[in-house]
Amino acid sequence: MISLRCLGRSVPRQISSVIPHLPHGTLSAIRQSSLLQQSWRRASKPCYAAFSTSPMTREQEGQVDQELSAKLESEIQVERETRDTETLPPSLRDFLDNSPYQLEDKPGQEEFALTRKFGDESIRITCSIADLNNINQDDADQLGEDPALSDEEAADAAATNTQSGGGNTKGSINQGRTKGGNFAVAPEDSIAPSDRAEGSYEDPSTGEGEPEPSFPTRMNVLVQKAGKGALQMEVVAEDGEVLIENVYYFQKPELADAKTAELDWSRRNLYTGPPFPNLDEDLQVLLERYLHERGVDTALALWVPEYIDWKEQREYLTWLSNVKTFVDA
Repeated sequence: MISLRCLGRSVPRQISSVIPHLPHGTLSAIRQSSLLQQSWRRASKPCYAAFSTSPMTREQEGQVDQELSAKLESEIQVERETRDTETLPPSLRDFLDNSPYQLEDKPGQEEFALTRKFGDESIRITCSIADLNNINQDDADQLGEDPALSDEEAADAAATNTQSGGGNTKGSINQGRTKGGNFAVAPEDSIAPSDRAEGSYEDPSTGEGEPEPSFPTRMNVLVQKAGKGALQMEVVAEDGEVLIENVYYFQKPELADAKTAELDWSRRNLYTGPPFPNLDEDLQVLLERYLHERGVDTALALWVPEYIDWKEQREYLTWLSNVKTFVDA
């Protein structure tokens, strides 16, 4: 026991007496090794991933998607039944077959163009379906009678003409005049003209169907000569008439259709001509004949609005299909 106590007492003294004689690098190495051991002990501790026993919740899909898709499909079917947009109607095709103009139309674009050669001139007529979409309510009322008003007037007329007794009984509708002089009108005869089936109206004097009202269509007519500049005319076509609004001359043809900000800025400071109504009347007539000679005539003025109507219907149907595809994706 005494020897063990002596040994226990002597060991610390020996260690303390040896440490001061150790090199400084050895002591720092011992300290670093101890720090590494502590870090290793911390890193070697097992880590467990956190998890939850509750079910994962996913964001719900839009509740209106199915209803919206069904409505779009319904609209597509209605539009397809209303008009065939896959094939160009015969009236539009006949004009292109018998006209010197070539049609340039890219699906998905608002604008389309008609081009041709006339001697040493290159003629390009640009139109847009935006003219049809930009018609306001006042213009729409001028183009045709309001169906709602027609229905109300027809209902009032039917109520006024439907009387008890006399020749206006159920069995004598459309049979003749009543005692008071009023002629009975059957409900099917009170349909507004705008609600009647296409081709059901006939003019009593001519026997021809009622012509469809037209809408004003803007045409940009550009006539170019190589190395001699360009003549640009802003024209409005309506009801088969060609009305010139403005006539411009550009020494550089690219300024007529300025597609960059630089060209547009250069065009703004140019004097391109006076307003067309300010010109001499004989000069106005000659400019109209100038266009007529190049095929900007009544036939073209009737064809362009009809083609715009057909193209807008085709683009609208494509838009419906694209929206439905996106919603269903």
